[in-house]
Amino acid sequence: MRLVAVHQLDREKLIHFFNTHWGSPEMVVSTGVYQCDQLDGFAVLGEDEKIIGLVTYTVNDHHCEIISLDAIEENKGIGTRLLRQVEALAKERNLPQVKVITTNDNLHALLFYQKRGYQMVEVYPNAVDKAREIKPSIPLFSEQGIPIRDEILLEKHVGE
Repeated sequence: MRLVAVHQLDREKLIHFFNTHWGSPEMVVSTGVYQCDQLDGFAVLGEDEKIIGLVTYTVNDHHCEIISLDAIEENKGIGTRLLRQVEALAKERNLPQVKVITTNDNLHALLFYQKRGYQMVEVYPNAVDKAREIKPSIPLFSEQGIPIRDEILLEKHVGE
């Protein structure tokens, strides 16, 4: 497995990845509308140079925000490696925290982030309804039958 910055990857490869795993490169959350294939990030490549993990993020004066995080092969440390890479970048840039937003139905993400020191700090009720106005392809229900409606902000302090 090899870690690379996403700007080193072929853009078509990134677009294909997001189309396959998210339906499109467009991510709509409370903080904005993002074209994930145009964001900074890191990828983990398998032996065949196929993307097996990918994280994208934005940076402002006060924090780093993870926009997307995927580990195609789970329980191999890929997601954790990508998360730690973003946290290290935030520390290098003297940013005190890393933030991430997920939806109420994404129990896997909620477990993942909390196990790695992230804390739920805010809930945005019905935020996904607003996101659907921009991106109607967002499903109404998860595969487990949970209504997808709220966003949850998690954050971790990584700086001083």
